[in-house]
Amino acid sequence: MDTFDVARARAETPGCERTLHFNNAGAALGPRPVLDAVRAHLDLEAAIGGYEAEAEADDAIEHTYDAIAAMLGCDRKEVALIENATRAWDMAFYAMPFGPGDRILTGQAEYASNVIAFLQVARRSGAKVEVVPDDEAGQIDVAALARMIDERVKLIALTHVPTNGGLVNPAAEVGAVARAAGVPFLLDACQSAGQTPLRVDEIGCDMLSATGRKYLRGPRGTGFLYVRQPWIERLEPPLLDLHAARLTGAYDFEIRRDARRFENWESFVAGKIGLGVAVDYALGWGLEAIQSRVTALADGLRAQLADIPGVIVRDKGPTRCGIVTFTLADETPAAFKARARAAGMNCWTSPLEYTRFDMAQRGLESVVRASVHYYNTEEEADRFCRLVAERPG
Repeated sequence: MDTFDVARARAETPGCERTLHFNNAGAALGPRPVLDAVRAHLDLEAAIGGYEAEAEADDAIEHTYDAIAAMLGCDRKEVALIENATRAWDMAFYAMPFGPGDRILTGQAEYASNVIAFLQVARRSGAKVEVVPDDEAGQIDVAALARMIDERVKLIALTHVPTNGGLVNPAAEVGAVARAAGVPFLLDACQSAGQTPLRVDEIGCDMLSATGRKYLRGPRGTGFLYVRQPWIERLEPPLLDLHAARLTGAYDFEIRRDARRFENWESFVAGKIGLGVAVDYALGWGLEAIQSRVTALADGLRAQLADIPGVIVRDKGPTRCGIVTFTLADETPAAFKARARAAGMNCWTSPLEYTRFDMAQRGLESVVRASVHYYNTEEEADRFCRLVAERPG
C-alpha cells in the first residue's frame, strides 16, 4: 500500500477536501480529469449547439470504445456505450430467446433488478429461474453449477461482485463451466469494473455489463456492454432505432453488425467522453495496483469493525473486495447511515429486497455498506470506526 501515491489521488479528487466518502460502490468521487472533460463538452454544447459539439468531439467519443476495449481485452466492435449498467444488462438479457422449460441459472446474491427481469421473462415464456447454491465459503458453488447443467439451460447469469457482502464471485471458474457446456454466460460487472482487472477472454463470459459511476469514477448516466463477436448477430436487441438499424426499403430494415446495435441514437455525449477519460485514468493507475490498494484498505476496515463490541461484519467469500458490510446490535443501518451523513461521512445501506435470495437465507433485513476506494486513507477508516463505536444519543 505504501507504493500507491495516495496524496496524488486525493489531490486530483476535489471531493476529498470536504467528505469522507465510503460510498464508492454507489457512486465514487470523480477525479479532476473526468470533471474537466465533462464540463468542457457541456460548455461547448452551450456555445455552439449539441449536434455541432458532438461532431467536433467525434474523436473523443470514439476513443471511449478503444479505452473500454483495452480494459476488457476485446475488440472495439464488441463494445456498446449505454446510458447505465441496468439498461446495458437488459439489452443483452432481453435479446436472449427463451421458451417453455428453458432454464436460467443465477447466483444466490443476484441483484434485484436482474432477478425482476428473469421473473418477467419466465412469466412470458415459460422458462424457469433456478438459483445455484453457495459453497461453504459463501461464493457460488461452481461444482453445483456444473451438476445443474443440461440441454435445457439457456443462460448462466451472475453478478460478479454482489452489492451486499464484500464477495467476489469466481467468474472465471463459472466461465469455464459455461464454455465447456456451450451455454452463454452474462456477467454483471457493475461493482467490479474499476476495482479489479476484467479480461473477458480470461473470464470466459459472452456478455458483460458495467457502469461508469462506481469504481471507474466516471459520470452518472454512463455504462457499457460487451458482447463477444459470435453472439452479436445471434442476439436481436429488444429495442431498435435509426442508430441501431437502418431502413433498407419502405418496409424493410437491417440491424448493425457490431455491438452498437444495442445502443440508441440519443445519449449523454459529455458523459460518453467522460467515461473514456475515466477508463484511461483507471488504466493509468493500473487495475492490479488499484485492486491491491482497495483490498488492503477494505481488509483493514473489516478488521477494525470486527473488534468493536456489538458490530458484526457480514462479508463472505474467500475473495473479497472494497465493499464492507456490517450490522450494529443497537442501531439500524438506516439510522447509522443518517448519523454518519450528519458527521460528514458517506456510507450506504443494502436492504433485503436488493439481494433477497442471499439476505433471506442469512436472516438479514438490511446491512450498512461502507465501500472504499484507493483515494481513501487509513485515517479515514479510523475516523469511521470511531463513529461506529459511539452509541447514538
